[in-house]
Amino acid sequence: MLTELRIADLGVIEEAVIHPAEGLTVVTGETGAGKTMVVTGLGLVAGVRPDTGIVRAGRAKAQVEARFAPLADAVAAQVEELGGVLDGGELLIVRHVAPGRSRAWVAGTGVPAAVAARVGADLVTVHGQSEQVRLGSPARQREVLDRAAGEEVARLLSRYTTAYEARQRLRGDLESLTANRLERAREADWLRLGLKEIERVAPQPGEDEALRAEARRLQDADDLRLAVEAALVAVAGDDSSGEGSALTALAAARAALRKAAVHDERVQSLEGQVEELAVLAADLTAAAASYLADLDSDTGRLEQIAARLAELRPLTRKYGQTADEVLVWAGQTAARLADLEGSDDRTAALEAEARSLDAELDGLAARLTALRQATAAAVSGQVESELRDLALPKARIEFAVSDLGGLGPVGRDAVNILFSAHPGAPLAPLGKAASGGELSRVRLALEVVLAGCEDPATLVFDEVDAGIGGAVGTEIGRRLARLARLGQVIVVTHLAQVAAFADRHYAVAKDADGAVTATAARLLEDAERPAELARMMGGRGDSASAQAHARELLGLAAAVKAAF
Repeated sequence: MLTELRIADLGVIEEAVIHPAEGLTVVTGETGAGKTMVVTGLGLVAGVRPDTGIVRAGRAKAQVEARFAPLADAVAAQVEELGGVLDGGELLIVRHVAPGRSRAWVAGTGVPAAVAARVGADLVTVHGQSEQVRLGSPARQREVLDRAAGEEVARLLSRYTTAYEARQRLRGDLESLTANRLERAREADWLRLGLKEIERVAPQPGEDEALRAEARRLQDADDLRLAVEAALVAVAGDDSSGEGSALTALAAARAALRKAAVHDERVQSLEGQVEELAVLAADLTAAAASYLADLDSDTGRLEQIAARLAELRPLTRKYGQTADEVLVWAGQTAARLADLEGSDDRTAALEAEARSLDAELDGLAARLTALRQATAAAVSGQVESELRDLALPKARIEFAVSDLGGLGPVGRDAVNILFSAHPGAPLAPLGKAASGGELSRVRLALEVVLAGCEDPATLVFDEVDAGIGGAVGTEIGRRLARLARLGQVIVVTHLAQVAAFADRHYAVAKDADGAVTATAARLLEDAERPAELARMMGGRGDSASAQAHARELLGLAAAVKAAF
């Protein structure tokens, strides 16, 4: 519920503050006094696109602040998600409008205007000229019919929307797979050729590096043999006697130390070190001899290595710089090829899933159509009954549910409200067949019929009484008062018959020089209301007879409200 509305520098209003009642609040005032700016301000809260021309002349920006409490859980969750902070359970929404820009805050958090509009739209529904234009669109008319159908359609529509979005994603995936089929086939053929070439050559991990190292050894075999033989002679000697070798010298050193070791333990340590050297020298001798035995200078082997490297070279030129890199490429390519070859299977799986979703959507759409058609007949009759009491006794209205010819985002139905104000006039689309005043009354009749179909937001009406008066005005006031028993209603009106039903009455007035002051929106006490109603009826506010008539209207309205 709206607990406070503050408007600053909006249109002709310099500053105004309104605290609406829980039930019906009316705003009245002379033409040009700015009462419609109340609707404009609430429209900004509800997401209506601002017109920078509404900023008061000479001011940099217009500002609207709206406080709401208590809040529905869904709204509180939205605010929490945005990072806003509620003030004692109250939500404050602020809109600034300046030439070329618009800013918004929700619970103290700066947000894009579109985000603030989503929150505000759950709190306020404005029925002014902009809403009348929206009511002329098939999309809005379908929304009205679905609202009338209640929870069952809401649940079905939620399931349908989820399935439809999944189907759209599948369609995109299938289109992508189909569009790239030729490209994938070409890529797969190229990858197969590469894998076959690698498979034919069959490179082994590290093979190329090992072959090059072996080739170097074979090419340098003579130099290597001489170097190792010289080292072997130095360590082991060049004949069986081993004279002059390191091994012979170490043996002599060990024998000398062994004799002296009996006299000094430290010499024993020296003997152990010499023994270790002798063992190492022996190991070195064996290793050098083994190397010489393995060393091969066979030119046939060199030719074999050259031939194998020639086989490997095309692979290391196209698929990697080394045999190891070629093998990595082959592994990655095999995985990619498996994915490409599996795309046909994936396409088949997606097509099967799409068929399943299509069947589900067809079933849900059929149920939606049946419910919409049943609801259309019932609502049309109820709205026509309301319109008879709103001075449209011969009006006909029909929710025409037609087939779109395919599945759309909300089913396969197109909904159009057809209207005729007179018996001789054929049914035609509401937006074309109804005048502004007739459209306002259709809007009110719909709200009366739909009252209670969903959690009530604050309903705001402007020009709902355009072009009517007398007893019809009383009927409009009666229906607005009835709506106000289910939720908060705010009405800008020029009819005393409507204003008489108010639970709270604000008057917007000009000051002496024709400008609206900071106290433009003034809450009227009960004793002040007869004078304002008398002025609205075209008489002088201080006329005794006019005020007597006004008190009669107030009494009638009170009696009607007491009977609800």
